[in-house]
Amino acid sequence: MPIRLICLDADDTLWHNMRHFEAAEAALVRMLQPFAEAGLARSTLAAVEARNLRHYGYGAKGFTLSMIETAVALGGDRISSRMVAEILAAGRAILAHPVELLPGVEATLDALARRGRLVLVTKGDLLHQESKLAASGLGDRFADIEIVSDKTAATFRRLFERHGVAPEAAVMAGDSMRSDVLPALAAGAWAAFVPHDLAWSHENAAPPEAHPRFRRLAGLAELPAWIDTIG
Repeated sequence: MPIRLICLDADDTLWHNMRHFEAAEAALVRMLQPFAEAGLARSTLAAVEARNLRHYGYGAKGFTLSMIETAVALGGDRISSRMVAEILAAGRAILAHPVELLPGVEATLDALARRGRLVLVTKGDLLHQESKLAASGLGDRFADIEIVSDKTAATFRRLFERHGVAPEAAVMAGDSMRSDVLPALAAGAWAAFVPHDLAWSHENAAPPEAHPRFRRLAGLAELPAWIDTIG
């Protein structure tokens, strides 16, 4: 069955994202130098952030709260109001960064649009994701925009049903094995893993290398040619 619906992730698939979170984390590590060495600061932040996902969800705002919690955990009463203000400023910098498209994205989207209906499927803070999409100039290229709290097999099943497309006629592509590839495969679709140089450890998972509907791509530009081989 040929592909009719092409679902794409946004952050670190269409535009840079993790580099801005990495910059904020590096700033926090520098602030916490009087209280903890870099490795401890980073591991504590990772644990706090993972624990807080069920409370705050994904995105810069929850990450900022986790940075503050990490500072308090490591510095206790020694954390000053000035340091909290600096952490908040680092978090705001994530929200204010310019949107930088990854190389070749526009040409790839043009090629994909000739092969199927494009849907953006991204997770995170609604306002931030909407503002990034608007700044990207890519919004008009998509038939539908899905900003969700998390990506699950149920998320994709609902999406396919709403578009009247069988799962085997849909493909999802993104840089997260946990959020883009595995749930799309579980929903019966095809899935392409497009790794990015920077990856959040929470999004890592064992790749389903033997799955017949899975493909690892070197870049998003390879997706149109792979779609041509399906069906």
